[in-house]
Amino acid sequence: MQSIKAKYISLEPVLDELARRLWAATEARAIGRGGITRVAEATGLSRVTIRAGLSQLDLPVTPTDRRASGDRLRRPGGGRKPLVDHDPDLLRELETLVDPVTRGDPMSPLRWTCKSAAKLAAELQALGHAASERTVNRLLHALGYSLQANRKTIEGKGHPDRDAQFQHLNRRVKAFQRQRQPVVSVDAKKKELVGQFRNVGREWQPQGQPEEVEVYDFAKKDLGKAIPYGIYDQTANTGWVSVGIDHDTAEFAVETLRRWWRNMGSHVYPRAKRLLITADGGGSNGSRCRLWKVELQGLANETGLRISVCHFPPGTSKWNKIEHRMFCHITENWRGRPLVSREVVVNLIGHTTTKTGLAIQSELDEGNYPTGREVSDEQMESLSIRRDKFHGEWNYTILPRQ
Repeated sequence: MQSIKAKYISLEPVLDELARRLWAATEARAIGRGGITRVAEATGLSRVTIRAGLSQLDLPVTPTDRRASGDRLRRPGGGRKPLVDHDPDLLRELETLVDPVTRGDPMSPLRWTCKSAAKLAAELQALGHAASERTVNRLLHALGYSLQANRKTIEGKGHPDRDAQFQHLNRRVKAFQRQRQPVVSVDAKKKELVGQFRNVGREWQPQGQPEEVEVYDFAKKDLGKAIPYGIYDQTANTGWVSVGIDHDTAEFAVETLRRWWRNMGSHVYPRAKRLLITADGGGSNGSRCRLWKVELQGLANETGLRISVCHFPPGTSKWNKIEHRMFCHITENWRGRPLVSREVVVNLIGHTTTKTGLAIQSELDEGNYPTGREVSDEQMESLSIRRDKFHGEWNYTILPRQ
């Protein structure tokens, strides 16, 4: 058997399908009784293939037979017939199984299913069809199906003045920039677990040596979560991020604005008299948040700035410039890296750069910002606030008090 195996290994690279079949049959005939089994075990060829070769040994083989049709090795019509030829109901049954969970336009050339091929194969087998998972995969692709993820395209019902608010906001931003007054976009980034936890993305590591992280994402009592709140200067293409460790409140948001102005804004805009903030309609800097306005009043009093705010209409937070001008690059910079400490979070944020020149400063804010602070009606009435004629709940200015 070893000699047969050795000969087959030597000849196999130069044997085509027909020659391989005939050579195996010749060896089996030379051995005699049990030859088919011995050759099959030595070469890995099936007994059916060797028997087919034995039946062909006594037939004359000519070049025409070897290439009956172009480069074909088999005669036309040879080989196993497709499963759908033996089972004409298979495709119909498969589409019946897929159809109830088909999304989108059923007439689209590209349709997709949320059922796995393995489950579909099991259901087909239960209906009496001899279909494997591989067969189902092949048939689904032939029918124009493919596995696809959900796509966020439906925004829901928008506010009737949505476009008008965007136009109003755009006009205000351009007016401030023409007058060389600061314009910033603010928002809180997603809270991040601090510790040896898995972070989405991949990083270059030695082959087969990925960085090991915790199996379970349970927050560490001594580290907790990092709360990045960002300020993005739309004119200078610079940013400031305070990494909080307590709560994402309006007090924390305005404290971040205060640190940005003290460390960056006042140096870039030494003659500024006004500040424009573009912000989402909800969260710690929401248009309905009373504490946000009270804290902004305190900031206006300290800096002497007239602080104008333009909120994005409901359901449009993804258009906030800080999302796709700064936060996305921070996420890219720490992809695949465990945020093992607060210092690591601060440093990764502060070292985020882009080809367009984005520069970010970051600082840890260890202050306490308790939730549940109530703002009385008297405090709201005492605000020095001037609301715009157009949607004053979205557009307003906080005037500094002497």
